[in-house]
Amino acid sequence: MLRVVRRDGSVSPFDAGKISVALGKAFLAVEGDGAAASSRIHHVVGQLTGEVETSLRWHAHAEAVQIEQIQDLVELALMRGGHHKVARAYVLYREERAKAREKPAERDASAHVDWARVERVVAEAVAGIDDVSAEPVLTEARRNLYDGISADELAAALIMAARTLVEREPNYSYVTARLLLDKLRGEALSYLAGEPRQAGQDELDYAGYFRRYLARAIELEQVDPELATFDLDRVTAAIRPERDLDFGFLGLQTLYDRYFLHHDRTRFELPQAFFLRVAMGLAIREEDRESRAIEFYDLLSTHQFMASTPTLFNAGTTRPQLSSCFLTTVDDDLDSIFQAYKNNALLAKYSGGLGNDWTPVRGLGAHIKGTNGESQGVVPFLKIANDTAVAVNQGGKRKGAACAYLETWHIDVEEFLDLRKNTGDDRRRTHDMNTANWVPDEFLRRVEADAQWTLFSPDETPDLHDLYGTAFAEAYRRYEAAADRGEIKVFRRVRAVELWRRMLTMLFETGHPWITFKDPCNLRSPQQHAGVVHSSNLCTEITLNTRADEVAVCNLGSVNLYKHVSAGGLDTERLTRTVRTAVRMLDNVIDINFYTIPEARRSNLRHRPVGLGVMGFQDALFELGMPVASEAAVEFADRSMEHVSYHAISASVELAAERGVYESYEGSLWSKGILPIDSLRLLAEARRDDDLDVDYSSTLDWPVLRQRVRTTGMRNSNVLAIAPTATISNICGVGQSIEPQFQNLFVKSNMSGDFTVVNPHLVRELKARGLWDEVMVSDLKYFDGSLGQIDRVPDDLKSLYATAFEIEPRWLVEAASRRQKWIDQAQSLNLYLDAPSGRKLDQLYRHAWHKGLKTTYYLRARAATSVEKSTLRGTDGKLNAVVPIAPVAPEPIACRIDDPDCEACQ
Repeated sequence: MLRVVRRDGSVSPFDAGKISVALGKAFLAVEGDGAAASSRIHHVVGQLTGEVETSLRWHAHAEAVQIEQIQDLVELALMRGGHHKVARAYVLYREERAKAREKPAERDASAHVDWARVERVVAEAVAGIDDVSAEPVLTEARRNLYDGISADELAAALIMAARTLVEREPNYSYVTARLLLDKLRGEALSYLAGEPRQAGQDELDYAGYFRRYLARAIELEQVDPELATFDLDRVTAAIRPERDLDFGFLGLQTLYDRYFLHHDRTRFELPQAFFLRVAMGLAIREEDRESRAIEFYDLLSTHQFMASTPTLFNAGTTRPQLSSCFLTTVDDDLDSIFQAYKNNALLAKYSGGLGNDWTPVRGLGAHIKGTNGESQGVVPFLKIANDTAVAVNQGGKRKGAACAYLETWHIDVEEFLDLRKNTGDDRRRTHDMNTANWVPDEFLRRVEADAQWTLFSPDETPDLHDLYGTAFAEAYRRYEAAADRGEIKVFRRVRAVELWRRMLTMLFETGHPWITFKDPCNLRSPQQHAGVVHSSNLCTEITLNTRADEVAVCNLGSVNLYKHVSAGGLDTERLTRTVRTAVRMLDNVIDINFYTIPEARRSNLRHRPVGLGVMGFQDALFELGMPVASEAAVEFADRSMEHVSYHAISASVELAAERGVYESYEGSLWSKGILPIDSLRLLAEARRDDDLDVDYSSTLDWPVLRQRVRTTGMRNSNVLAIAPTATISNICGVGQSIEPQFQNLFVKSNMSGDFTVVNPHLVRELKARGLWDEVMVSDLKYFDGSLGQIDRVPDDLKSLYATAFEIEPRWLVEAASRRQKWIDQAQSLNLYLDAPSGRKLDQLYRHAWHKGLKTTYYLRARAATSVEKSTLRGTDGKLNAVVPIAPVAPEPIACRIDDPDCEACQ
C-alpha cells in the first residue's frame, strides 16, 4: 500500500480523497460556488484526481512518497489541464504556507541539531571541488529540518539537499557522494563499535578500522577466514583513504546499495576496505600474495581497471563465485532440458548471466518416438526457462537474467521471433527473458540473392547445429534436396528476405531477438579444434564452445580508457601496465572460483578463457576532442583496441611461461601462430569477395608476438571481450563500455534509484566559453539533452557532444569493425536509430554483417512521443523540475536506456 511521509516525519496511508478536497477548495476559491460551477468543478476535480493518482503510482519507486511530490503533481495537473488561474492560486498558497513553516522550523529544529558538526561535514564535502560552495547545501538542508529529526534523517536531508544542485553544477555530484560517505562512515563505525560513532575523512584510522571490519566479516561468515592470515600491517599500509573522495554520487550510491557488505541492512564496509577485500580475494593463491594484493588494490581503487560485478560481489567471501557469463547447450531430451533449468538456477543464484543454446530441441510437429506423438516444439520449454530466471533473482542483488539462442533454420524460428510480444497466448511468451537469432552466413547470402530459405527440425538435420562456413552451406543444400525428394517430413519453405524482414520487425517492435552471426564467431574462434560456438551469452560479447558436458564460463573485467588518455593521446605505457595486471587478476579468478555445477568447473579449468574489455570510450573521445562520427574516432577505436589486444595476449604468454599453458592449447589457432588479426583472413576465405569489407591495418610488432605465442603458448584460450559494463562504469564515473553519450542531461534509473546525469565534459567546455547558466540548463531539458537546436552553442561543440541518436549508426559499426579484428571473442554493440524505418534497419544490419561483426546487442530508437516539458518549483526553490504528469507509452523497441528493470546490462 502506498504511504505518505509528512513534513514532521510521520507516515500515513495514501488517501486520494484529500487530493480531491484540496483541488475542490482551489477551484471554489477562484471560480465561486454556484450550482453550475460546482457541477463542473466536481467533474474536473474527479478527472484531475485520477490523473494525479495514476502518475503518482507510476513514478513511485518506493512504498512511501513525500507530501511535496504529491503537491508537485497536483500543480502540474492543473497547468496541463489549462486551469492556469487555479494553478497560480495553488502555487501562491503553497509559497505562503512554506514561508509560514520556514521560520519556526529553523528556530525549533536547529535547537536539537549539532549545527556546528553539520557545517563541518558540509565544508569537508565541498573542500577542493571547483564551482561549489557550502551555503546552498546548508540553506536547502535547513528547510527540511523539523523537531526531533534523527541523525539518519539529518544525513539524508544533507544528501538530498546537495543532489538537487547537480543539474546546474555537476560537481555537486562529488559533494553529494562525500555526504553519503559521511553517513556510511557513521553507519560502519557505529556498527563495529556497538555504539554511535562519527569520524571525519581525516579523522578515520583506516588501518585500525580494516582490522575490526575484517574480524567482524569473518565472524558473520561473510568473508573467507584466510584473508586474516595476510600480513595485515603490510596490506593496510597501502590503503589510500583519499581515494574515497573520487566517487560521484551515482557510483558511491551504487556501491552502497548493492556491493558493500552489510548485516541486518547496516553497511559496515567502506570503499577502500571493499577494494582491498576484492584485491586480497583475487591474490589469495599468489606466492607473494601481499604484493599482488597491493598491486590489484591500486588498479581497482584508482578506477584504471574494474572487475565485473560477480567478482566485486563475491571476491574474498566464503562463496567466491566470480565468473560473469555462462553458456550452455540444451540437448533434445527431457533429462537434458530439465537439467538445463537446474543449471540455470544454480548459475544465476550467484550473479551469473546465462546464454542458452536451444537449437537442438526438435520443432513443432516433429515425431516423438517414445510416445509416438508429435512435439510441441521448443517454445513451451523456453517459457519454463523464463520463469526460472524470474524465480532465482541472485539474492535480490539483481534479477536473474538469461538469453535463449536459436538458429535461423529451426522450424520454430517464426514462433521464436514472437516470444517477446505483448499479445497472443501468454503461455507462449517469455516477457522476462532475452532472445537472440544465431544467423549463419548462408541465410544472409539468400537474403541478398532474394532466394528461398528452408526451415527444418533439428532431429532430422542433426549435423547442421555443429557445422559452419562452407561445410554448413553444403550440408544445408543437401538437406534441401532431401526434402525435395520427400526424405524429410518436417520442413517449410519461406522467402529469405521475408523472414529477414520479420526478424527486423520484431527487433523493432519488441527489442528481440537480437541479431548475432554464427559463422564469424566460429571461423575466428581460437578453439575450433575443441568444439563449436553454439551461441553467445546474455550480452552477446562471449563466444565460447559448448556441448552437453561442458558449460562455457567467462571471467570479465574492463580497462577504463578514460584513465589512459590525455590531450596528447593514448598513454601506452600506463595501458601496458594496467592490461598486464588485469589479465593476471582475471586468470586468478579461474582457480579461486566457486563453481556451482561440475560442467562449468570442467570447462573453465580446461580452457581458462577470460574476457578483458574496455569502458569509458566516449569519455576518452571527449578528452581527445574527437567526435564519435569522425574518422579520427574510428582510428582511435582501432589503435586503442590494438594496444589492449597486443598486451593482453602478451600477458597471457607471460602467464603461460610462469604457470603453464591451458590444457586444450594444442591444436588451437594460438598453437599455429594464428592471432585474432590473422583469423580475419579465415573469415575472408569462407566468404565471397563482396561479403566482407574489413580493415587489416596494424601498427605494433605482431610478428614478434606471434612467434612468442607459438613457442611459449597461452595461459588462456580467449583473452578479449567487450562487455556492457553498465554498473561498473557507474562506479568509475565514466560512460559505459563503447557506448556513445545517450544525452548530455538526463535522469538515469537503476536499482539504486533515479540520478540526474549531466555531461561534465560538456559543462567544462561551456564554462570555458561563458555559456553555462540557468538558461542553458533549461534549454538542455527542453531539447532532451541535445545541443543541436540551441543556437548559441558553437558547431564544434555540437559535433563533439552529439548524442547517440544524432550520430549516424554506421559510425558505430565502423568503429566496432575496427575493434573486432583485434578481439578473439566479441563486443556488446548497441545500435541507435533516430526515426527508424524498415529500409534503415535492413541497411544497418547488413552493413554490420559485411563489416565482419560477430554479434550485435540492443537496438535503441528515440521514442515517437516525448514527455511534455513543464517547470515545477523544486525543493531548492528553483523552477527546475521536468516531470511527466502520466506515463508516456514507451516506444515499442528494445529496452529503454534508462529502464531500471533492464538487468541485462547491469
